Amino acid sequence: MNTIKLVVIGGGSSYTPELVEGVINNYNTLPVRELIFVDVPMGEEKVRINTQFIKRMIHKAQLNIEVSYTFDRKNALKDADFVMTQLRVGGLKARSKDEHIPLKYNVIGQETTGPGGFAKALRTIPVMMDICKDMEEVCPDAWLINFTNPSGIVTEALNKYTKIKNIGLCNVPIGMHYDIAERLEVDPKEISCNVIGLNHLSFVNKVYYKGDNVISKALEVKKKDGIVQNISKIDVSDFIAQKLGLVLSPYLQYFFFEKEMLEKELQELKDDKGTRADQVQEVEHKLFELYEDESLDHKPEELSKRGGARYSEAAINLINSIYNNVGDIQVVNVMNNGSIADLPDDASVEVNCVINKQGATPVTNGHLPLAVKGLVQHVKAYEQLTVEAAITGDYDTALLALISNPLVHDAEAAKNILDDLLEAHKEYLPQFNK
Repeated sequence: MNTIKLVVIGGGSSYTPELVEGVINNYNTLPVRELIFVDVPMGEEKVRINTQFIKRMIHKAQLNIEVSYTFDRKNALKDADFVMTQLRVGGLKARSKDEHIPLKYNVIGQETTGPGGFAKALRTIPVMMDICKDMEEVCPDAWLINFTNPSGIVTEALNKYTKIKNIGLCNVPIGMHYDIAERLEVDPKEISCNVIGLNHLSFVNKVYYKGDNVISKALEVKKKDGIVQNISKIDVSDFIAQKLGLVLSPYLQYFFFEKEMLEKELQELKDDKGTRADQVQEVEHKLFELYEDESLDHKPEELSKRGGARYSEAAINLINSIYNNVGDIQVVNVMNNGSIADLPDDASVEVNCVINKQGATPVTNGHLPLAVKGLVQHVKAYEQLTVEAAITGDYDTALLALISNPLVHDAEAAKNILDDLLEAHKEYLPQFNK
């Protein structure tokens, strides 16, 4: 049996042990022989701690997997079979700026939705392009599995501007699937859900159980807990979902309940709780203290507080279905190619796809529900402009992108936010400093 070389770029992420747990649990079908973690020198402490911890995990599992870390990305990528990206350009300090700056102008401050996601895309896309350039030289046949946020926007850029086979991935759709199964009180394996929309702007419009579409039954059930750890649920969201006839991604709360979400963020600043990035820095500090414990050889329960639930399951399922030519249905980010009739063919969408050794082939969905079509098209226009701004470094395009974002309601605010973000991140935005 052929073995797999897996390269993880952003190996110093606190999520990495979650991923490796999936590698260990699925070794019989995914025989990984080599696991290389790539990071940058500023992340050396974290990637070193991760590597030592993961060696203990693999030793406990009695598996023969070679584990190492490096800063030499191009050398690490040589002959890779799968490359997973989970990087954060500028680290959590940059994310904190992404979240704080919009709040100065009474605009949502969030990592992937609104101006925060825009800023992260500007920093991330050029780095991802460089990664793909290296892959084109040393592992042109490898699959790139991108978990880096904003996943949909990054996927669109890579599909438009590189030749690398790539698929965008997010743990929210699989979280929605489990949430629906819990509402119906059935095994998640017994239902199938159809997802349509964009990354962090997706909807489930059909739920099948024993051949019947039971989405109405699922929507009747009210739940207190949210789908993801990092977004607290607004009670009335179940009522709105029922009226729409759609199960909603938790990120839609930023659009449907913008005022309440903004007030919550501003109140947390007043209470000195900071933004989510500030809180995550504290969580990560504690996690790496745990990882450094030489007696720890399994994923700690505390990792669930980080917000990446089912990250490993989504990633390993995808790699397994490509490697073993399974042909099952999974929700990923790919080029539209007619899947959603209301969006351009070259747009990145988050939909059900058939996964096999050829990659991901989206199912045909027809038109979006009328009640959400305008919002999805609005956000897609913003995403397309953001990709162009990140590639070209053109100020005017960047400004148009922010003006086009549904969460930025004022052109002057858009300009102020853009100027502040460009200044705050200028060391990571060389394309704007020509």
